[in-house]
Amino acid sequence: MARADLLLCSLLLLVGLALVSGAGAVGRAEGCRRGDLVVRQRATGRTVEGKPEYAVEVRNACRCAVSRVVVRCYGLSSVEAVDPRAIRAVDGERCLLRGGRAIPPARAVRFTYAWMTPQDFPLLASRPHC
Repeated sequence: MARADLLLCSLLLLVGLALVSGAGAVGRAEGCRRGDLVVRQRATGRTVEGKPEYAVEVRNACRCAVSRVVVRCYGLSSVEAVDPRAIRAVDGERCLLRGGRAIPPARAVRFTYAWMTPQDFPLLASRPHC
């Protein structure tokens, strides 16, 4: 009898571990990866005060909405006004997209700026909502 109880407990433990492991894998599969926020930039062909204008698109390729998206921007230098609803500097290094509001799946944030050279906008932080 004790042997049957031990076997049953072992079996239940294995099933429990399998369920926990499986749930963890599903949770990771549902989350967003760093590469799911895709930054694309191109020259528009326009010139503003002698500086080329660039169009930037940050697209959410995750199946979940993503909020609190922060990119490195070093103050977002531009000789033309940049739409603060799309991007705004929070300090000398970081910028916040959409005021921290969520970017829905398959949607993008777009803005233009004009500067001597194109700036990089690498992702620093974001919060997925799955």
